[in-house]
Amino acid sequence: MKASHITEIIIDRLCQIIGKDNVFVDADSLKNYAHDETENLIYFPDVLVKPATAQEIAAIVTICNEFKIPITPRGAGTGLSGAALPHLGGIVLSLERLNKIIEIDERNLQVTTEPGVITEVLQDAVKAKGLFYPPDPSSKGSCFIGSNIAHNSGGPKAVKYGVVKDYVLNLEVVLATGEIIWTGANVLKNATGYNLTQLIIGSEGTLAIVTKIVLKLIPYPQFDLLLLAPFHSLEKASEAVSAIFRAGFIPSALELIEIDALTIAAKYVDSNLTLLSSDTAAHLIIEVDGNNKEVLMNEIESITELLMQYEAGEILFAEDTQQKDELWKLRRKVAEAVKLSGYTIEEDTVVPRAELPKLIKAVKKLGIDNGFDVVCYGHAGDGNLHIRINHPTIKNSYGNATMNAILQQLFLEVKKLGGTISGEHGIGLIQKSYMNIVFEETNLQLMKKIKQIFDPNNILNAGKIFD
Repeated sequence: MKASHITEIIIDRLCQIIGKDNVFVDADSLKNYAHDETENLIYFPDVLVKPATAQEIAAIVTICNEFKIPITPRGAGTGLSGAALPHLGGIVLSLERLNKIIEIDERNLQVTTEPGVITEVLQDAVKAKGLFYPPDPSSKGSCFIGSNIAHNSGGPKAVKYGVVKDYVLNLEVVLATGEIIWTGANVLKNATGYNLTQLIIGSEGTLAIVTKIVLKLIPYPQFDLLLLAPFHSLEKASEAVSAIFRAGFIPSALELIEIDALTIAAKYVDSNLTLLSSDTAAHLIIEVDGNNKEVLMNEIESITELLMQYEAGEILFAEDTQQKDELWKLRRKVAEAVKLSGYTIEEDTVVPRAELPKLIKAVKKLGIDNGFDVVCYGHAGDGNLHIRINHPTIKNSYGNATMNAILQQLFLEVKKLGGTISGEHGIGLIQKSYMNIVFEETNLQLMKKIKQIFDPNNILNAGKIFD
């Protein structure tokens, strides 16, 4: 499918809907929306539009459906799977002007928000009222809550609190036909028909465009304790992850960072912490939280004793808020830092957490066998490993036969270990050719039929997840 020619008449209609100041066709504006954080890929749209209401979006979508123009919904452009790339041209629809927190309902522990609100801004707003929205992707300081919905994002807190889908109660969406509907109800239990809300979550803008979101909140925990544990062996560090849960502990975060990734990140972060040594292979960041500090201290002490059975080195306990913030800043900077250092290809695999040692061993062997450097980090507590590849000559996996063959090997190993090819970054553009590794043809056909029902003219983020 290629973009229909967008005529001056169509552009005039778009200007009538949202005003000419919110319709862009100049090269500089289009360039800013031609890429996200996926590898080094750039695709220019024909037109950029910035509506401010669901009604304006509905009118724009109606035009696209009439003329069969591809439309790519876009949040902040922090995605890593190419879901926001307009690879077919057409229209990029930015949601940045839908940026209001509509209501924080303290009685019912809910928040209603537009999709263009930055995730951390939303979290801070509800925290000011003693409430907690836990999903916290590494890009929470820049990504939009709507994009988190589109990808069912997780982050470090997912190990205890779950991912985005566990907090979404209801969505207002614009369909490909231009109709506006609510998908559910603002209630905690709902067994009324098919669950359209959960179907939209993680669909990457291929089924509908989200314009309002109702989220469940919980009370904010009073205390959190954090420690950093070094290990001489990457495999021992990953073995310790499963051991923590088998011992009955449920940390609020459990992150693994191998030393190469941490060394790179440390160059980009001004920190007073001394973390690096020649005999360290990896670190675990472990956090517990709750409302009883004495109970948390006992948990941390028990976890520390357990880690020593897996040959942990000298464990750092974060003594104050500043140390905690420094540790989390290091962790959140890893993805950006390693990409700037040449690790442009990222995979977002997830396996049962007890299989992490086998996955890490397979990843390292793949790098050695194929002549590239690889670093691993991620949400070890839920088995979600981010794999960053620095190949001497290949910087984009998309459309590269050599790298595709390598990734086929990786994903076959992931499947063998009982995992899947994406934990939180989605499928988008670059992962779609691997869907048949983890799904039977029957599964794929069901998904394609759902897409056809929602979007018969294939205009909404066309060419993402499926061709």
